[in-house]
Amino acid sequence: MTLAEFFSCTLLAFGPPLAMFAMTIAKDPVRIIIMIAAAFFWLLSFLVSSLVWFIVVPLRSYLAFGMVFAVAFQEIFRYFIYLLLRKTEAGLKEISENNEISSHKLEMAYVSGLGFGSMSGAFALVNVLADSVGPGTLGLQNGTEFFFVSSAAMTLCMILLNTFWSVIFFNGMDEKNYKKIFWVVGSHFLVSGISLMNTKGLYIFSILPSYIILVITAIIAFKCAGGNIASVLNSCFSKA
Repeated sequence: MTLAEFFSCTLLAFGPPLAMFAMTIAKDPVRIIIMIAAAFFWLLSFLVSSLVWFIVVPLRSYLAFGMVFAVAFQEIFRYFIYLLLRKTEAGLKEISENNEISSHKLEMAYVSGLGFGSMSGAFALVNVLADSVGPGTLGLQNGTEFFFVSSAAMTLCMILLNTFWSVIFFNGMDEKNYKKIFWVVGSHFLVSGISLMNTKGLYIFSILPSYIILVITAIIAFKCAGGNIASVLNSCFSKA
């Protein structure tokens, strides 16, 4: 039973991102490099926020304190990866096999966002998955049986949000549209703050609002990438 729970939670959290990677990134070495670089930048943000948490001893016991600095540094390092990719996009185009890596600027935003989110999800869920294997399970005398699946669902939400956030953030920086940047930073703080309710077992009150924000963010990212209803309908009818 515990092994089935492990695989189900793993596939729930990482199945869609893995499919996205396989279909859109795996065939291009340059995209893989960008994704790994973005994942490394997330690790750097995690390291810096951990140092701040370690230094400020009186506030270590307050989870919200660590959350605020973690989100702030993640957005700072998202900006750093934006600067890095914009400065190196000409060189990336030269070494790319298909010479189209910078033809659409938001393509790199999508790739880096998926790397950013995947590393975030891995750190968020790896220990939970390790505990889900056993030897026991939750929900008998202490804890709730919804802990593992709720953690996996929240991890998937954050991976997808980070992907869409990067698309919106890059587009906002390119267009100097600070409303989009404000949405990225503000919704990131909001979702992270909502997730604190998981510590009290209020999973429905954290997951449902987070997925509503995910849908809104996906629509904004879709529009930033130049998508519209007509293009969706044309794509559907062409495949039909």
